[in-house]
Amino acid sequence: MSVSTTEVKATTNLGNRVLGSIRRNIQTYTLLIAVVVIWAIFYFLTGGSYLDPQNISNLFRQMSVTSFLSLGMVLVIVTGGIDLSVGKLAGFVSVVCAYLQYFTWYSLFPNQPLLAAILSVICGLLVGTLAGALQGYFIAFQGLPAFIVTLGGMWLFNGLILWRTAGKTIAAHQAYFSSIAQGYIPPIWGWIIFAIILALLVWNVFSSRRGKAKYGFSLRPLYRDLLNAAIPAVLIAAYIFSVNAYKGIPAPVLLLAVVAMVMMYVANNTRFGRYAYAIGGNREAARLSGINITSVLFRVFILMGFLCGVAGIVLASYVGYGTIAAGQGYELDAIAACILGGTSPLGGVGTIPGALIGALIIGSLSTGLQMMNVAPAWQFVVKAVILVLAVLVDVYFKKNR
Repeated sequence: MSVSTTEVKATTNLGNRVLGSIRRNIQTYTLLIAVVVIWAIFYFLTGGSYLDPQNISNLFRQMSVTSFLSLGMVLVIVTGGIDLSVGKLAGFVSVVCAYLQYFTWYSLFPNQPLLAAILSVICGLLVGTLAGALQGYFIAFQGLPAFIVTLGGMWLFNGLILWRTAGKTIAAHQAYFSSIAQGYIPPIWGWIIFAIILALLVWNVFSSRRGKAKYGFSLRPLYRDLLNAAIPAVLIAAYIFSVNAYKGIPAPVLLLAVVAMVMMYVANNTRFGRYAYAIGGNREAARLSGINITSVLFRVFILMGFLCGVAGIVLASYVGYGTIAAGQGYELDAIAACILGGTSPLGGVGTIPGALIGALIIGSLSTGLQMMNVAPAWQFVVKAVILVLAVLVDVYFKKNR
């Protein structure tokens, strides 16, 4: 049976489109493969306990603080900056929340834990946002290097932590406040949330296709768009199925999902987000295009401060205390998560989903190595090697582009 020339060309074109799609998304595929490989290795090394529902639940809960910081760090690095203060700022917010819970609200509202929790959350967000605005002012309006300003901020917040704690641990485990990071979403609500997410994914596919058709863009085959939506849906369903076998979705993970979706919208669908990428890609071209670089940078650091506030609240709720070591090392994990997720240290390139996958890789490595009782020194060595390799891969792809 002979094959027509038209069929051969069609097959070739299809193959070229598939290869082109793989090349464009090779970093994302590599990250997903890395997660699968890491989980598979630790699964066998721990005799299967690594993938127990309880461990999966704890893994995602523990990575939530780093993930909140990495969501903001993406835009900071994309604009060509860096923020070394995020760990200690989140730690200071956690100490403030703990102090308010234990000393202030306990005496003012002794029988109203819900009101005390709400006031603590508001104060934590305000502290983080104001700190981000202060640093953003010096960076954006005074033209100081972000590295220097945030390094000073790291020392400042560390000093404030030591001053506020006075070398002591402050309890922060009132009922409602503790449920922010220690609570669970009932299993039935987990599947309801999945149904809502699935409906949103399908709606997004058809909405996007209608928008492209309206402006005359060529449309891909419908099955490819549906397949792209099906992949995250399957992953989310697998996660919900796993954690429901324990106690349900951890509350901070649901909060992280909501914040991540908002950040993805901000980064991809707003003028502010696109301007941030433009500044990181070519600052001079962005300036000549009329972009107010000062305003964008200022808002980027305000947003970073707000997310530090969120991370600090979750940290205080999860740990249950405000300590002198609060937030120690979180800035390095947040930066590493972004770099592992494909955010270029040269600026202009980075994604929110990539940062989340990077945080998952960091969390997966830490959890697995701790379960195997690997010495802390070697844990840092492993993280260092993986981070340097990620940067090498980023430089390689950037040169090829």
